[in-house]
Amino acid sequence: MERTIQDEGLTPESSRNPFKTFSLGIQHVLAMYAGAVIVPLIVGNALNFTVEQLTYLISIDLMACGLATLLQVWGNRFFGIGLPVMLGCAFQAVSPMIAIGLKDGVSAIYGAIIASGIFVVLFSGLFGKLIAFFPPVVTGSVVTVIGVTLIPVALNDLGGGEGAKAAGEFGSLFNLGLGFGVLLFIILMNRFAKGFIRSISVLIGLIAGTLVAAFAGHVDLAPLKEASWFHAVRPFYFGTPTFHISSILTMILVAIVSIAESTGVFMALGKIVDKDISSKDLARGYRAEGLAIVLGGIFNSFPYTTYSQNVGLVQMSRVKTRDVIVVAGGILIVIGFVPKIAALTQLVPTSVLGGAMVALFGMVVSSGIRMLGGQVDLNKFENLFIIACSVGMGLGVSVHPDLFLALPDWARILVDNGIVAGSVTAIVLNLLFNGLKGGKLPSADDSSIKERQAA
Repeated sequence: MERTIQDEGLTPESSRNPFKTFSLGIQHVLAMYAGAVIVPLIVGNALNFTVEQLTYLISIDLMACGLATLLQVWGNRFFGIGLPVMLGCAFQAVSPMIAIGLKDGVSAIYGAIIASGIFVVLFSGLFGKLIAFFPPVVTGSVVTVIGVTLIPVALNDLGGGEGAKAAGEFGSLFNLGLGFGVLLFIILMNRFAKGFIRSISVLIGLIAGTLVAAFAGHVDLAPLKEASWFHAVRPFYFGTPTFHISSILTMILVAIVSIAESTGVFMALGKIVDKDISSKDLARGYRAEGLAIVLGGIFNSFPYTTYSQNVGLVQMSRVKTRDVIVVAGGILIVIGFVPKIAALTQLVPTSVLGGAMVALFGMVVSSGIRMLGGQVDLNKFENLFIIACSVGMGLGVSVHPDLFLALPDWARILVDNGIVAGSVTAIVLNLLFNGLKGGKLPSADDSSIKERQAA
């Protein structure tokens, strides 16, 4: 595997320690697991899937998450950005997939996904050349928006999530105590622990919170008991894909939205691992994402995109090696074949995950602030105005996603997502105030990269 990033965070001895690498990989899996599972649950229930179909959908989704992650982290000359990034199913695809399934059938969903993935692969080079639209003031704002808009999701989970709301237990003293207890535990671990133990503070916090919930009788073991040990993978499980122009165009819009979000994640990770991201790097990253989307359609799962919470985990754990992400991707693939393991990870209560997510999403916010503080002239009113409007728009749309209900469905895909709304605002305002000045990033062979790194 070609090494394209600076691997830091572990000493050479610890990076070769299988137990430590496996533990860090498990931590990444748990950080993204809730998001990866909730999407098939929502889509499957909305389309009235049977229990057997829903079980398959969850398992194949986890396996595809692992495959997509390995494609992205590989980092060869054709595809993969080679950064320590995890991929999971795109949240913005949920509503369009349900709408397509109800209108044209499940087979149309996967035909549209395959077509959109091919579109991304074919035009990845063009998307990579749009880097001029992402100078530091835009990328820093986008990363900040990503973190800020995800904080409400973390707090919703901390209160118990949608299941607790349905049961009238949202924000109960137990859920709050469990969630904030996990958050406090992680904070104390990062204050007093050192080395490897501090690196896996989130994993230890999740395990500790789950054990406390189990002793209090709030962990349901039924999914673990009922799950089988092996689950065969079948391409086109839900039938041969069908292709409808309107459905394909809808999923292409979803793919473009995912690319915009991934760009911010790539920039944030590049800053964390001290790697200059060139247009060619972005093109390879987009190409890997397109291949992952095609695989999602073939295996009847979902479109895939980068997961922001794992960026926060990279920064919090201070472990920047791709080996850990490779292990995490392998774990997801194994889980996809063994439903019993998938059920085991479902034992973590939602409020426990929420407590950890507050810290992880907060670290994404701090990454954006770091980019803005280190690379952007904050004495210029224009830059402050761009940051203010983009973050304000992103947070506002996230809090009130029904703001654009009057718009047609195709337009809402572009505006009812806080991350996309904030990103578009940052790009447009930067063009208005600064033009393309300062927007060009260095190419992979630019000698100025070495000069800046030496400085």
